[in-house]
Amino acid sequence: MNFSKESFINGELILINKPIGWTSFQVVNKIRWLIKSSYDLKKIKVGHAGTLDPLAQGLLIICTGKLTKKITEFQNEKKGYCGTFFLGATTPSFDLETEIDSKSSIENIDSNILEATAKKFLGCINQTPPIYSALKVNGKKLYNYARKGEQVKLKKREINIFKFELNSVKLPLIDFEIECSKGTYIRSIANDFGKELKVGAYLHKLIRTSIGEFKLSNALSIDDFQKKIKN
Repeated sequence: MNFSKESFINGELILINKPIGWTSFQVVNKIRWLIKSSYDLKKIKVGHAGTLDPLAQGLLIICTGKLTKKITEFQNEKKGYCGTFFLGATTPSFDLETEIDSKSSIENIDSNILEATAKKFLGCINQTPPIYSALKVNGKKLYNYARKGEQVKLKKREINIFKFELNSVKLPLIDFEIECSKGTYIRSIANDFGKELKVGAYLHKLIRTSIGEFKLSNALSIDDFQKKIKN
């Protein structure tokens, strides 16, 4: 992979492995700064094709220059994830961003019940986005309402789950793989999965493994990208 000033202006597609703790916006800013400072550019268009939550890691498609016009096309691709649910507890954010607010016994849950429940999520389903998210209602991001304790009526959205497999069950932890359509919140899948079992659940870990034909295995760390661009 050989980068140049001209290639970034004409359009590069960069696969980045977003680390935990970074927002997708921070990754874009870092990539933009590296390109501008390395090639003495005053400005360069840089964008990403699909947000990952700060607590998630994995594949982020970064587009530069003229290729930013194709961001929507990449956003519409099928996404692949793997991760871990924590069963028997809930959090307001549906993940580890907020503290546990309820706990339930999971002594009656077995692998047969879990497999049967997972099958209920396959196909077209309606999903309510998490209140702790960057979606906007009346021009304001949902997490701003959530952090102030304000109530917002959320509309369900149709999504498609193409694959939902439970790979390892060591309760309270459940390792899973999911392939889904654009707009799917895996945190909401975790929460809804727990509701269906009547014991609660939240997302303990999440890695995005693919976007369309693009794979995490081909992605660069931010440090690796920095080394390549400096050569």
